[in-house]
Amino acid sequence: MNLRKLVNQAYPESRVGGFSYCDASIAFYSQIDALLRPTDQVLDFGAGRGGHIIDDDVAYRRRLSNLRGRCAHVEGCDVDDAVLQNPFLDNAKVVEIGKSLPYPDDSFNLVLSRFVFEHIDDTGLIAGELLRVLKPGGYIGALTPNKHGYIAIGGSLVPNRLHVRMLERIQPGRKALDVFPTQYKLNTAGALRRAFPSEVDITISYHASEPAYFFGSSIGYRATKSIHKYLPDRLRPLLIIFIRKL
Repeated sequence: MNLRKLVNQAYPESRVGGFSYCDASIAFYSQIDALLRPTDQVLDFGAGRGGHIIDDDVAYRRRLSNLRGRCAHVEGCDVDDAVLQNPFLDNAKVVEIGKSLPYPDDSFNLVLSRFVFEHIDDTGLIAGELLRVLKPGGYIGALTPNKHGYIAIGGSLVPNRLHVRMLERIQPGRKALDVFPTQYKLNTAGALRRAFPSEVDITISYHASEPAYFFGSSIGYRATKSIHKYLPDRLRPLLIIFIRKL
């Protein structure tokens, strides 16, 4: 199976530049780019090793996702010490689960989090900490699965200990070192509003990107694309979230 060929066949526009109009990473980072200013201090929460940039074969998406050099400072933190080797950060810290973030109040203009919210267990602590380190008027931006979408439903039905084995079949090319236990406690509009206080403005959009889970089959890819086309908004597999601190 040639994934690039499948993408080009299903989304003809991807032949020009390598990405489709429904690409979730392009949509998310385009909004991040619209907010980003040269003087901004940015926190990449759950930055990891930077694998989504390192392993990406699309130059435009790599460039859009890499904020280093486009603002004053990009800080990264993660529970995994792989973050210390992330080449797209100006500085990185390893954080402990259940502990406060190691930053002063009002440190950042922008906090971004890519596929991290689904792994959060103590939602109240994390919501409070992200808001604490965010400056008034700043944004938290997150890309994460929708708990009511098929990706999260499937992930919830499979025990965490089996996720690596299942993803080897369902999502060819996914690396085991990028798979972490999922919780889906911060992945609905209701959960977000409960976790974050009323002194914020929350914007949520429901998104269906190019198929990522299709068992390495061209038939599965086309079938998933067709399903995406007819899904109601609230059942689309991904959430793009922006939370503004008032």
